[in-house]
Amino acid sequence: MSIGQKLLDLRKSKQLSQEEVANRLNVTRQTVSKWETDQSMPDFDKIIPICELYEISADELLSGTKHENVEKEEQKENKPEDFKREKRAKGIGISVLIYFVAVAWIMTSIPAFRLDPIVSSAIFLLICGVATYVIIYTCIVYKKDKKEIEEEERQKNTVQKQITEILAIIVLIIYLFISFTTMAWHITWILWVVYGLVEEIIKLIFMLRSKKNEK
Repeated sequence: MSIGQKLLDLRKSKQLSQEEVANRLNVTRQTVSKWETDQSMPDFDKIIPICELYEISADELLSGTKHENVEKEEQKENKPEDFKREKRAKGIGISVLIYFVAVAWIMTSIPAFRLDPIVSSAIFLLICGVATYVIIYTCIVYKKDKKEIEEEERQKNTVQKQITEILAIIVLIIYLFISFTTMAWHITWILWVVYGLVEEIIKLIFMLRSKKNEK
């Protein structure tokens, strides 16, 4: 970035007009314009007043050292954890949706479409396979680093654990009750798929909540 462009950006950041800058530096507006368009360079005796006006050092003005460092810091801040966390959340959300589609399919395909149970089950497993692939792919590509894992483990609280434990007990009771009353053991196992989905949703909610609290 040229010095003229830096001077232009600094003036705009201070919301000053060329006339205001000229008056403060005891130069003409045309001189300020020439500086900002790189038609001329500020005289040596104007460097210090310019730096004082824009609250920067001479080294920052002439070399742009601080601006480059700030840009690098901003790039570091915008990169890893938040980006990976967002991608993981999207991947898990999509896979949960696909699992729900699979459950809806197995519950409706045989009575509604009168498909062969074997064909219906094969399609169900295929849909579940797609959902599992999405989860595995997301977790591998956007895997958590050690620091993030430790941070998430620290943020986990007893409320989440109690919710999942209570949910597991409720599902177990419902599973045993329905299975023994209907003897449809070949279908009631789907309840555990639903339990897994709900558990992942709970984890996702807590993860998004932690992200919101960090902001």
